[in-house]
Amino acid sequence: MELTAPVTAGPCWAELGTGDLESAGRFYTRLFGWRPETDPREEAGGYTVAYLGDAAAAALTPLYQEAQPVAWNVSFAVADADSAARAVTAAGGAVLLDPTDVFDAGRFAVAADPSGAVFQLWQARAFPGAGILDVPGALGWVELLTREPRQAVAFYTTVFGWSVDPSLRYPRWGVAGADFGGMVTMDDMFPHEVPAHWLPYFAVDDVDDAGAVATRAGGTMLMEPTSPPDGPRIAVLRDPQGAMFGVYRAADRA
Repeated sequence: MELTAPVTAGPCWAELGTGDLESAGRFYTRLFGWRPETDPREEAGGYTVAYLGDAAAAALTPLYQEAQPVAWNVSFAVADADSAARAVTAAGGAVLLDPTDVFDAGRFAVAADPSGAVFQLWQARAFPGAGILDVPGALGWVELLTREPRQAVAFYTTVFGWSVDPSLRYPRWGVAGADFGGMVTMDDMFPHEVPAHWLPYFAVDDVDDAGAVATRAGGTMLMEPTSPPDGPRIAVLRDPQGAMFGVYRAADRA
């Protein structure tokens, strides 16, 4: 990610919804060096912020609904969550959770694009989002996996005003002159039951070592470490509860 701080229309936060906060905290602390802190307020529902030093890096949350899958969720910064939610529906998407105030931190909504890929809208107030990006242990890239790439380009450029690098191999999303993510077209190699989704990537010092640490901690390697042309070394992992995420070598983006 070429962004070093959240900007409007860019990715600003990642949240893991998990059925076992304690185990998830141990796993990601071991992998990324995070320091989880759970909000003690009852009305916060167990919301846990993971810190790198003094900077907020990501969040771990309980599963708030029975049908909610264990998964990582990506939030995009917006100036006005209500206006952004209306733009989502006007462009053919769906609002799954109407804009709601989160204490004095900001205003939040959950949406899905026309193919069903879920994402979140965040209107910052007291909390801007990640206090650190694109360094080891922090969010550094977001990737849309979809079976409808043309539809996705039309939707996201309309809703967020993103630029799109027209590469046939790996289109890249951009905002404010900086690339922050990419798009993979899901083909027959992806099981039919795997839905369209957003996948966060976290920076690490060593991808191979991160894969080994994750495996020893009970995770699974879904894509072995690889070095794609013109890109950083990457791997895709699954945590012990089943949430998928990627890692990439930070030095390759320097």
